[in-house]
Amino acid sequence: MAKQLWQEHPSEILRVGEGFRLADVDPESTPGFPHGKSHGERELEKRREALGDLQERLFAASRVGSDTDAVLLVLQAMDSAGKGGIVRHVVGGVDPQGVELAAFKAPTAEERAHDFLWRVEKRLPQRGFIGVFDRSHYEDVLIGRVRSLAPGTEIERRYGAIREFEQQVAASDTRIVKVMLHISPDEQKARLMERLDRPDKHWKYNPGDVDERMLWGDYMDAYQTVFDRTSTADAPWHVVPANHKWYARLAVQELLIAALEDIDPQWPAADFDVPTEKRRLAES
Repeated sequence: MAKQLWQEHPSEILRVGEGFRLADVDPESTPGFPHGKSHGERELEKRREALGDLQERLFAASRVGSDTDAVLLVLQAMDSAGKGGIVRHVVGGVDPQGVELAAFKAPTAEERAHDFLWRVEKRLPQRGFIGVFDRSHYEDVLIGRVRSLAPGTEIERRYGAIREFEQQVAASDTRIVKVMLHISPDEQKARLMERLDRPDKHWKYNPGDVDERMLWGDYMDAYQTVFDRTSTADAPWHVVPANHKWYARLAVQELLIAALEDIDPQWPAADFDVPTEKRRLAES
């Protein structure tokens, strides 16, 4: 069904490849999906069942069977780009017992005493789980670079460390889905203003977001370098235009479905005699 609606699958059209330029991506666009909001929202609801079925099979195959697969969704974006909406409306559509969410904030004193990947490795998903990083190890080469929180030589080292780390994660049967939700400065301004206009949204507003907006160009340059250095065959980046929330959610949903379909988890066979258990249950 998804193939009929998408002119080109998100895993292909949104993937960062050779020669990719972030500046060429229109945050207002809906690549590969020629239909409008109402159609997209209906499809999001319909595809939720497919995602939920695949997630349940993945979980069951690891709990009862011997499968070791997992999925890791890495979400990066400027503030208010919709990471929380992805967690609620996409990942939130599956059984929560098979999901592990990690939201990386400023490192603690203990975490700063270790290499930057130390705390990240501890939060990798178990086998059979979908792990979600709401921000991730990429903060250490994005904010780290823009805000000069580490020397340039250390930032350069981290790109290589990330590539090696993700290669090892992928080799351990974890599918890595890396997503940058790309919004425009004007769209971010509108979303932040909405938070100020609505008392029920004040808790989400951070005055520091305005300070970060002043460095928008620096952040876009930092993202471009991230894509150039860390989009690999094992862990490719996908840049999702995110001015339209419905499109971003639909695209990420399809990326997760594609990762799970690639794993192709199967329902584990019963380790007991089904007819015998039916008879015993009927007689009980």
